[in-house]
Amino acid sequence: MLKTRAKYHLGQVVRHRKHPFRGVIFDVDPEFANTEEWYQAIPEDSRPAREQPYYHLLAENDQSYYVAYVSEQNLVADYSGEPVDHPDIPDMFGPFQDGAYPLHFQLN
Repeated sequence: MLKTRAKYHLGQVVRHRKHPFRGVIFDVDPEFANTEEWYQAIPEDSRPAREQPYYHLLAENDQSYYVAYVSEQNLVADYSGEPVDHPDIPDMFGPFQDGAYPLHFQLN
């Protein structure tokens, strides 16, 4: 049985350790769950281990908004207190408060 504990939580704002982007966590996989092609596209000398949590982010940089898939080892908590401006945030989360976004549920 896989026993993995995620360091970060849904709605938390994080930054990439090496690249200039930040985002809001909207999902987490207990270990790598993307395609082999995606994994092999990462340069081998900087390829993260598969056996760790991977996070789905609503991400932003200075030029665009996108969805990112990032290993736990490559993330750090963002304590700037600044909101993320990704346009999909209101679909999943409530208003930014206390440095994070509360989950927003819609009942059908």
